[in-house]
Amino acid sequence: MNPYDEINIMLLEASSHISNKVSDGTLEMLTKPWREIVVSCPIKMDDGKTKVFTGYRIQHNAVRGPYKGGVRYHPDADQNEVKALSSLMTWKNALVNIPFGGAKGGIQVSGSELSKSELRNLTRRYTLSIDKFLGPNTDIPAPDLGTNSQTMAWMMDSYGSIHGYTPAIVTGKPVELGGSEGRDSATGRGVVFIIDEICKKLNLDPHKQNFVIQGFGQVGKWVANIAYQKNYNIVAVSDVKGGIFNKNGIDIIELIKHYEKEKTFQNFKNVEFISNDELLTIDCDFLIPAAIERVINKTNAENINSKFVIEAANHPVTPDAEKILESKNISVFPDTLVNSGGVIVSYFEWIQNLYQHHWEIERVNSELQKIITKAFHEVFNKSEKDNINYRLSALSIGLDRVIHTANLRGYI
Repeated sequence: MNPYDEINIMLLEASSHISNKVSDGTLEMLTKPWREIVVSCPIKMDDGKTKVFTGYRIQHNAVRGPYKGGVRYHPDADQNEVKALSSLMTWKNALVNIPFGGAKGGIQVSGSELSKSELRNLTRRYTLSIDKFLGPNTDIPAPDLGTNSQTMAWMMDSYGSIHGYTPAIVTGKPVELGGSEGRDSATGRGVVFIIDEICKKLNLDPHKQNFVIQGFGQVGKWVANIAYQKNYNIVAVSDVKGGIFNKNGIDIIELIKHYEKEKTFQNFKNVEFISNDELLTIDCDFLIPAAIERVINKTNAENINSKFVIEAANHPVTPDAEKILESKNISVFPDTLVNSGGVIVSYFEWIQNLYQHHWEIERVNSELQKIITKAFHEVFNKSEKDNINYRLSALSIGLDRVIHTANLRGYI
C-alpha cells in the first residue's frame, strides 16, 4: 500500500470521532488533492551534459488558507510520497490552528550527488516551472529533507526575478533575507516541548528517561542538542550510515563538533557502533525517529522496546506497525503534532515578512511553545475523552477544523 492510501485510511477512521457531520462526498473531497503539478526540470550539468529531473508540487487543500509545505530533494520523492506529505500538512496546519492549507513539493534527486551550481540551477528551473502556482497568499514553500535555507534563498530570488522582491514567497530563508530567528531549530525545539509536556502529564522525571534518536540531520541534531542542554540522557543516535550507543549517555555537544568536522560518527570516543536496525530496538523510554518515512513497519515493530515513539519525522510508523506497537502498550505521538514546530515558526516568518517586522528569538520560542503546548493538550484530552489513540485524536481535530471552515466558506 502506498503512503497516500495509508493516510487516507487513517483519515476515514478519524472521521468517526469528529463533531461536524461529514458526508461521503465531503470525505472524497478531503482525500483528493486539489491540484497535482508535475514538471520536467532539464539542467546542464558541470560536465556539459543535460540531465532531466522530475519535480512535483502537490497542493492538497486550501480551505483554511494558502497552501503551505516544504520542498524535499530525495530519490524517493515520487508523486505518491509527495502527495502523502501534502495531505499530512493539511491536517498538521489545522491541528495547530494556523491559517494555512497543505502542500508539498519534491524533486527525485540525491542532492549530495550534485555540485552547488547544479543544485542552484535545478532549484531555479523547478521554481520557474511552478511560479504561476506560487504566491504569498497562494502557496508558500519551505525547506524539507535535502533542502535548506540556501535552497529557499534561490527559490525566493528565482520567483523575484519575475514577480519582484517578495520575501514572503518562501519561509526557512536565511535571516539576512527575511528569515525568522529560530527557524532552523524550530522543529527540534517543538519535539522537545512535546516530550516535556508528556513527562508533565504522566508525572515522569525527564532526567530519569533514556532517549534514542534515529536521524542526525536538521531535525534529529537539534532534538539531541536541545535535549542534551536540558540534561536529558541521550543513549543513542544514528545517521544514514549507522548509529552509536552509550548506556550512560552521549556527550552531544562534543558529538556535534566531531560530526560537523568529520561528517561521520567514526572515531568518536566512548561509544559502541551499531546499525540503524539495532538502534531501533534498543531498550529505552523515548524512541524518536527523526529522519525518513516508514522506518518502523510490520517487519520490525515487534522488536521495538521503547515506552513511547515520538514521530519527529513525517510518517515514520506505518499503520500495521502502529497496531503492533499498541498491542505492546507503546504510545505513539504523531508527526502532525510532534514535528509541527517548523511550520509554526514558518507562520511567524510569513507574518514578519508581510509586516516587514523582525521578531527576537525569545518571542519566537515563547510563541512556539504556546501554540504547540496548546495543541498537545487538545490531542491528549481528546484521546482520553474518546478512548482513541493520539494519532486519531490529532487527525480528528484537524479534520473537524477543515470541515467547519469548508462549511463556512460554502465549499460543502
